[in-house]
Amino acid sequence: MIRRADTAVIERPAVGAPARPDVATRRQPRPRRGFDRPRFLAVFTGLVFVYLFTPILVVFWYSFNSRKSTQIFGTFSVTWYQQLWSDQVMKDSLFASIEIGIATMVVSAVLGTALAFGLVRARSRLSRPTDVMMLLNLVSPEIVTAIALLLVFTQLGLTLSLTTVILGHITFSIAYVTIIVRARLASMNKEIEEAAQDLGATNVQAVRLATLPLLWPAIIASGLLVFVMSFDDFVTSYFVSGIGVVPLPVRIYSAIHNGVTPEINAVGTLMMVITISIVLAALALFARQRQTQLAFLAE
Repeated sequence: MIRRADTAVIERPAVGAPARPDVATRRQPRPRRGFDRPRFLAVFTGLVFVYLFTPILVVFWYSFNSRKSTQIFGTFSVTWYQQLWSDQVMKDSLFASIEIGIATMVVSAVLGTALAFGLVRARSRLSRPTDVMMLLNLVSPEIVTAIALLLVFTQLGLTLSLTTVILGHITFSIAYVTIIVRARLASMNKEIEEAAQDLGATNVQAVRLATLPLLWPAIIASGLLVFVMSFDDFVTSYFVSGIGVVPLPVRIYSAIHNGVTPEINAVGTLMMVITISIVLAALALFARQRQTQLAFLAE
């Protein structure tokens, strides 16, 4: 009995016939392609950036114009910065805006952090109404808040001044600090404070030594955000400022009535530089604190 071996039969092409490609080679799967991004996405993004930053670049460029024109550029000059520095009225408004921003940042950071602790840790029926009132302050139009503040200050007999401007800015700034700090505090584990109390710390010491060091990035970020908002605010400052020294945005608005000059461009450039410097300082502070935390965990 003859057994046939189980061997694979390989077909060979006939003599003179064209060679067929290997089946395995012909049926190789195609490599997977990445996410099919729309081709116009890069162009659209570039147009958005051009639309956003072109006015800022124009203001920056014409602030160095030697001519008193915002349409024809002469030669490069710092004349308008020198004139701005010699303009005592504009300098007083600049320093007043910085003073208002610093005072608003400090007071709002303290009150907003305390309110965030109260909303997260307190278990009472007042937490939900407080949340609603805080969010209502954010979604309401700023002009409504400014008119309400003006009526309140007038009824109380307060003279409109930089103090009323600071009080007005603190009113709408506390909500931003509370939301940012509260989000960070809610994500933290309460066992950190309990562990500190097990080691002999009191409630206040546990918060100061264990919780606050972890909250500093959120507190600083919210404080810098509030400073920038207060420094750039116009609506509330316009309604609650007095006759004397007014904040810089109100002073710029008053100066525009006489025509836009390169000095206004210099003021706008200076405000932009201050804002960018604050953002860079915040990023450097966050990076340093992150390295400190990583070094502490490595030990």
